[in-house]
Amino acid sequence: MTTAPSDLGRPLEGVLWMLLTGLCFVAVNGIVRHLGTELPAAQSAFVRFAWGVVFLAPSLWMLARKGLPAGAARLFGWRGLVHTAAVVLWFYAMARIPIAEVIAIGYLNPVVVTIGAALFFGEALAARRIAAVLVALIGAMIVLRPGLRVLGMGHLAQLGAAVFFAASYLYAKRLSQIAPAGTVVAMLSLTVTVGLLPLAIWVWVPMSLVQLGWLGLVAGFATAAHYCMTRAFRAAPLAVTQPVTFLQLVWGTVLGASLFGEAVDPWVIAGGAVIIGAISYITWRETVIKRRQVTPAEGAATL
Repeated sequence: MTTAPSDLGRPLEGVLWMLLTGLCFVAVNGIVRHLGTELPAAQSAFVRFAWGVVFLAPSLWMLARKGLPAGAARLFGWRGLVHTAAVVLWFYAMARIPIAEVIAIGYLNPVVVTIGAALFFGEALAARRIAAVLVALIGAMIVLRPGLRVLGMGHLAQLGAAVFFAASYLYAKRLSQIAPAGTVVAMLSLTVTVGLLPLAIWVWVPMSLVQLGWLGLVAGFATAAHYCMTRAFRAAPLAVTQPVTFLQLVWGTVLGASLFGEAVDPWVIAGGAVIIGAISYITWRETVIKRRQVTPAEGAATL
């Protein structure tokens, strides 16, 4: 009699799912870069999330019938607000700076989450976490090189996006304790679409069916990426899957150079490697510590 592999015990499967996650996210980056600045960032973001609402319509219908858990509405509203700011800034940055730089700066998200978790959730900020944060910030300085080159509004927008995405993640962490995962995902699409609507109306310009279709693909690839990521997290520990995310920077660099003529900047690659190295180290250390905490003491009974 054979048994199915246990959760988090399938590292190869986890790596493969994370590879697919990276490819989907790079496809999102490439399409938004291709669309460029012809559409305002708020309008592009609104159409992308409106497509997401269409994809998630069955889930939203079920949610409307069941209602939200007690106390969740306010949290969903605040998360929608900060995520709205994040996606507008990301779309703005994506259309103006090289793909590799957007990806590298985006690696700061887990660093900001670590700091936020300590400030707002009281999580311990041990010496190893502080060291990892400092190393990651050094990596960010390598990418940005302030004082050695001119930083445009696109760079500042992506830094802002990293902060707001991290805030959204912190809200999601709190919501995951009181609402099912499907509800959290569906409400994100709905609240962000509503939040983007007035901004999109304010800057709206005529758009073609081709542009509408491209943004539908963005929504499709983004949805697929989050699905693949969830499968990766179920199959293997973060310590296994986290380093694979660095390949997004490699693929983004290749995409930017081959399709958009973006110069390959070794400093961006090096800085991204430093950031993801720091994140991977802290992820690995946290995994080791958790294993020690659940490992039975010598002589203890096991089942």
